[in-house]
Amino acid sequence: MTLSSSITDRPQVYTLSVDQDYEQQRLDNFLFRELKGVPKSKVYQMIRKGEVRVNKKRIKPDYRLQSGDQIRIPPVRQSQAQQEVWVESTKTQEIEKRILFEDDGLIILNKPAGWAVHGGSGISLGIIEALRVSRPKKTLELVHRLDRGTSGCLMIAKKRSVLKRLNEALKEGEVRKTYVALVSGPWSKRTTLVDQPLLKRELPEGGRMVKVDSRGKAAKTKFQLLISNPQVSLIRAMPITGRTHQIRVHCQYAGHSIIGDEAYGSAILDRAVKGWGVNGMCLHAYQLELPDEEGKKMQITAPLPANLQAAMERLKKEKGVVHEKL
Repeated sequence: MTLSSSITDRPQVYTLSVDQDYEQQRLDNFLFRELKGVPKSKVYQMIRKGEVRVNKKRIKPDYRLQSGDQIRIPPVRQSQAQQEVWVESTKTQEIEKRILFEDDGLIILNKPAGWAVHGGSGISLGIIEALRVSRPKKTLELVHRLDRGTSGCLMIAKKRSVLKRLNEALKEGEVRKTYVALVSGPWSKRTTLVDQPLLKRELPEGGRMVKVDSRGKAAKTKFQLLISNPQVSLIRAMPITGRTHQIRVHCQYAGHSIIGDEAYGSAILDRAVKGWGVNGMCLHAYQLELPDEEGKKMQITAPLPANLQAAMERLKKEKGVVHEKL
């Protein structure tokens, strides 16, 4: 096991000026690193109450910092606090074994379903915290996120310059993400695009729920049917925008919720795959296409997890119609 702890007092209000190295970093991630040892729930509480301010204004946790921003930090006791994070060696070894690609500035790993990418909402330790403990001399930041129940390609930057470059590439649509999902019912080949705005709502107990709503943010997802039978379909999903729970909610909107999705799916519809060896939410970040440091395209693929592999084999065995190859 590896142990990391930190105890520091900040008894007075102080202000930090953001330099170029931290441009485009989310406010909450910046604060987690600055206030090591303070529980994440406390950090979010300080933001929500307006105790943390940027340029003298209330701000949201997902605000992207700009060079020169002035961040007001309230008095805080960074004690008891990191609560001495323990990381089991077996977990860090499993993460290391799941690395699909690594160079001087970037890690891409195949995240298992059920593992949170970061702590919070009752989870003390996620993949990024485990990596930071096992690689204490490295600067590691999540480039993007995957829901806890989603498996597949996850990008982690090892340099601020790489984080900024990939954030910009994501913003400009230069990173292409392809997901594979098992959904209820026979997906229509005519459904190739869902273009519906999504509205996010924070839940009092933590977490978020999202719905199609005209008041929400624009969201588009391309879809392609791979294999189907009258009960379920295996599809490819390619998000054009990057909204929270986008693929899950767009599948629900299309009338074909993702199998195993407890928030947006249906236990009744999930019975279509009873006995198939399919467990958990059947959504997998299958492939990433992104520019490397020289601007050349690179493609990384995460093999299908056991649940989707089992579903594919079962569909073929039961003479499901193959529309496209994976």
